[in-house]
Amino acid sequence: MNSLLSSHTTLIIIITVIVSLMAWQNKGLMDRLIFSPIAVNKGQWYRLITHGFVHADSTHLLFNMFTLYFFGRAVENYFNQYLGGFGFIAVYLAAIIVAMLPSYMQHKDDFRYRSLGASGGVSAVLFSFILMAPWSMLYLFAAVPIPAIVFAIAYVAYSIYANNKGNTNVNHLAHLWGGAFGVIATILLSPNMLLHFFNALMHPRF
Repeated sequence: MNSLLSSHTTLIIIITVIVSLMAWQNKGLMDRLIFSPIAVNKGQWYRLITHGFVHADSTHLLFNMFTLYFFGRAVENYFNQYLGGFGFIAVYLAAIIVAMLPSYMQHKDDFRYRSLGASGGVSAVLFSFILMAPWSMLYLFAAVPIPAIVFAIAYVAYSIYANNKGNTNVNHLAHLWGGAFGVIATILLSPNMLLHFFNALMHPRF
């Protein structure tokens, strides 16, 4: 129980759930926390982080927190080892910011554009894990087993396709950049991780 409570992954999940629940009950709070490029232009840079702690609905929140719970615990020790006690939290928050920057540049003058959710940070955590264990089994919809590397390829391909197609409320661009940030951050901290990845890729273990 103590190890669970000391987990930074668990701490992030608790804060995210509480903030999301509060925002659902308070439209004014939601409006202050959600990402808005126009608000950022006016100096409200904090929205580059706070948008990652509010979600559109319970399904959106559950999916992100479910993913973060399983893969965050697997990688947080790695980041804490290289960056200190709060390394994982720092990388997670940085991923949320970096993942949103391309969307900000693309929509910086769009008064109607809004975005929210922890997907950028969660994608960073997920792809960091895939880099470490490419043949681990992920369970799509908590039921369908799929090798992590196969999932990663399909996820990236679909996100690129969906982003180019448009006509969706999902910020696929944030998914892509969040995942890329997770991979880059993991390799920068330990370049040997890239060699480990290719070695693991050539020796599948199911």
